[in-house]
Amino acid sequence: MTRREGNLAKWTAGICQANGIDIHYLRTGRDRPPLIALHGLIGSGACLVPFARTLEDEFDVVLPDARGHGKSSAPSAGYSYGDLAGDVVGLIENLEIKAAILLGHSMGGMTAAVCAGRLGSTIRAVILVDPTFISSEWQRRVFESDLAHEHRRLLTSRRSDLLAQARLRSPHRSSEMIEYLVEARLETSIRAFEILTPPNPDYRELVRTIHVPILLVIGDSGVVTVDTARELQTLNPLLRYELISDVGHGLPYDEPKRLGSVVTSFVQSLDSLETGSAYAKMPPLRREWT
Repeated sequence: MTRREGNLAKWTAGICQANGIDIHYLRTGRDRPPLIALHGLIGSGACLVPFARTLEDEFDVVLPDARGHGKSSAPSAGYSYGDLAGDVVGLIENLEIKAAILLGHSMGGMTAAVCAGRLGSTIRAVILVDPTFISSEWQRRVFESDLAHEHRRLLTSRRSDLLAQARLRSPHRSSEMIEYLVEARLETSIRAFEILTPPNPDYRELVRTIHVPILLVIGDSGVVTVDTARELQTLNPLLRYELISDVGHGLPYDEPKRLGSVVTSFVQSLDSLETGSAYAKMPPLRREWT
């Protein structure tokens, strides 16, 4: 048994139907509050395993593969954020998950925000980890870049070559994390890149429509800036944000333990809150996550 297989042996893997497709997921299980974690583009639920491991004693963590990723179906169409959010809603209904905390990173963060607007108070809270809250100009540049072409080229590479390249590019990442990310790359359908087609949902309007506590977690060199975080806080008093220093967009990949500590602290704070107004009085920024 490999190290990765041993780490996952006590978890369950399953497939559920949502919107006519198969959604594959990993689940830590046990009688704990549910937390659903959504990965980013070219990722998979397995890529969040090191992060989920920091939470499994406190939460029932569910790690779905988005459509076109991992072991989920890759339909010929339907890759908007609305489609991805619909799959998550279907997953929640199929697995009969109640009062979940919804967490998403990057593409998964935008998906989580869309879901939170749809699900309202049926979820307990939403955690957005450097979500794709970018300007329309930035969206256009990403769409016109060669990300999809580069992905198509990399799919023709040998796995061993991709592993070697990934180790050179990110020498600070664990071997386990590198393996998960390379495997996710090889399992990502080219169709999944349709998510990059503008326009993204209006993230400011999304944040306004969320009616449960929100935690926005950012790095000091990621996508979402402190200025944007402060602006969003003025739009919704239920939002607070945390800055983790010395890390960029790959927060759950590069700092799973620090991110896990931030998430655990946030959820513990929810237990002591009685109203949304009390939540709004909490400190907007804590810099101890160094």
